[in-house]
Amino acid sequence: MKYKKININGCVGTWLLLLCLFMTNNVLFAQKVTLISGINTEEWVNKNFAKGKIPPFSFVYGGKNSGNFIQNWLFESLQKTSSIDKDEYIFIYTDKKSGMKVECELIRFKDFPAVEWMLRFSNTSHKNTPVLEDVSVVNESFKTNKNAPIILHHSKGSDSKLEDFQPMDQELETDCNVYMTPDKGRSSSGTAFPFFNVEMSPQEGFIVAVGWTGKWYADVKKTQEQTVSLKSGMERIQTRLYPKETIRTPKICMLFWEGENRMVGHNLFRQFILQHHSRKINGKFAEYPISAALIFANEYPGANYECLTEEFALAIIDRYRQFDMAPEVFWLDAGWNEGCECYHPEATWWDKVGTWSPAKNRFPNGFKPISEAMHAIGSKFMVWFEPERVRKDTEIHKKYPQWILKAQSHESMLFNLGNEEARLWLTDHISDFIKREGVDYYRQDFNFDPYPFWEQNDQPERIGITEAKYVEGLYAYWDSLLVRFPNLLIDNCAGGGRRIDLETTSRSSSLFRSDYWLEGDFNGAQCHTYALNFYLPQHSTSTSIADDYKFHSSLASSVQGAWLVGRGKETIPLSKRYMQEFKEIRPYFYGDYYPLTPIDNYMSDKVWLAYQMNRPKEKDGIIVAFRRQENTETSIRVQLSGLEKNAKYELHYKNYGIKNIYKGNELMKGLNITIKERPASLLITYKQFRPDTSK
Repeated sequence: MKYKKININGCVGTWLLLLCLFMTNNVLFAQKVTLISGINTEEWVNKNFAKGKIPPFSFVYGGKNSGNFIQNWLFESLQKTSSIDKDEYIFIYTDKKSGMKVECELIRFKDFPAVEWMLRFSNTSHKNTPVLEDVSVVNESFKTNKNAPIILHHSKGSDSKLEDFQPMDQELETDCNVYMTPDKGRSSSGTAFPFFNVEMSPQEGFIVAVGWTGKWYADVKKTQEQTVSLKSGMERIQTRLYPKETIRTPKICMLFWEGENRMVGHNLFRQFILQHHSRKINGKFAEYPISAALIFANEYPGANYECLTEEFALAIIDRYRQFDMAPEVFWLDAGWNEGCECYHPEATWWDKVGTWSPAKNRFPNGFKPISEAMHAIGSKFMVWFEPERVRKDTEIHKKYPQWILKAQSHESMLFNLGNEEARLWLTDHISDFIKREGVDYYRQDFNFDPYPFWEQNDQPERIGITEAKYVEGLYAYWDSLLVRFPNLLIDNCAGGGRRIDLETTSRSSSLFRSDYWLEGDFNGAQCHTYALNFYLPQHSTSTSIADDYKFHSSLASSVQGAWLVGRGKETIPLSKRYMQEFKEIRPYFYGDYYPLTPIDNYMSDKVWLAYQMNRPKEKDGIIVAFRRQENTETSIRVQLSGLEKNAKYELHYKNYGIKNIYKGNELMKGLNITIKERPASLLITYKQFRPDTSK
């Protein structure tokens, strides 16, 4: 790919920056520098976390920068666990004078060149601590010995737009920084995405992932020709800790890569996510499902969950059974809870969040008859909740007002997961619901921004404490559900994929990654798959069975659809065909990813978009290509990756039923793809060719 230099805001006069730092922290200290070429993570850990060493994190405490005093704090090193694939440590720094204790919980992975860590700050004394602020979970510089441009590959977050997750390549200029943070309180909302790749040269770099489902930040700056500094943490923290109080920070993960180009790093990171940060069931990563909306057709009221009844739901399930096309999961979305009424102009679903029981007039027996009918045909049951948002006059608002956070100019209220009593009640309440109603998968939505609630409920000298406790409460809530229900999957929705980060990815997946799909723009679905695949193997959206172009546009590792079993006989065989096709190609999305067309102008209706999913162990893969409506070129030439040069590969053009054989080196030099119609798509599967020698 070609990179253009982009003017980046954030250049600061060196003398002014030094003056500000001196005035704030009294004494300057030099940021540590790590050479990434051939980095050994074990040596890096031993070098950075030892008595008398400045660790690769920093904070300001009592007005002084930790780099000037932490070497003098009491240091302890403990190894928690050691296994085949990772070592876990706790490094403890304690100030005897004030009682502040900093625990760095670190994991060094043995099967990947990666480390990750987070901090816990604890007040072990019986009085308030001095003010803790400017906490950078990582504060270090990284250097390459290669003379090449340094490229920052990062992305936008989700904002229900075509541009959701848009990848951006920026060539860094010396003394200029790129500052990334989500626009409000959801971790992948709007302006930033908490996964990025710093390409130090075309052959080496590091990928950073931030685990914080709140207002994180990352600041990347080229300080010299071959050096980049990185700071990241929670953006807003300035607080004293009360006696015996503890808070945690975001988690930072760094994966170092070397290879032919930056896609080596991206694919290594994708496999790292699958191995160490994906939901496991019975020791294996959970494959997210083919799901069907519990609706009958696209038209109102058949497509409206507020109009769903027990009888209607059972009829839909029986229709799927009748045509032998039971989905892996039935999906019940918003509008089922008490207070939501069909045809009622003032009773919309979003005004009833805060009461979590099925509407009695529509589900007099609860959901148990429905879940039993699903289980009888081999399907699972997923139910939507939005437990963090509370509306006026709902059950939680009336019974538990002490657990609610309010903010000026907001009609919605926030259920305070940072309150332990509230969190434990919610855990029990939802757990009882899941068990009683036969729910298999849990869908958690979050359709508004929590940042104003966190900000407005902080007290003086307690800035950031509401957010810190809330985010940790969210993780504790999800972890409790996953422990209580070992086979549970969590669908992480937040008005689309606005809450994707390392911590949520470890516990969930986003099965509806962008609400932009609701606009009906299938080019957008293509773009979102293209963009998210750089970092995450698991994500999905809804689909359409209208034609190949629309169906292929929504391909990912999971898919949700209204398969339209109630609209005409022609939709039944088409739905069954697409269900089967998805089952066949789903495994490829857990392999390596290669974009075959450039990110420049990839959203335009005038271009081709194409990508490759390759499975090196199985020696096979797929190519998905789209010729868009306004494109005038019937053919493009793409270069495949990840193949063995001297091996032969059989390509199967699924649309046409044609098979051709090519050598690996031929495909890596270039393959011509032709689509005569527009808009139209082409799905090509390939596998390493082995002639039949038995004859």
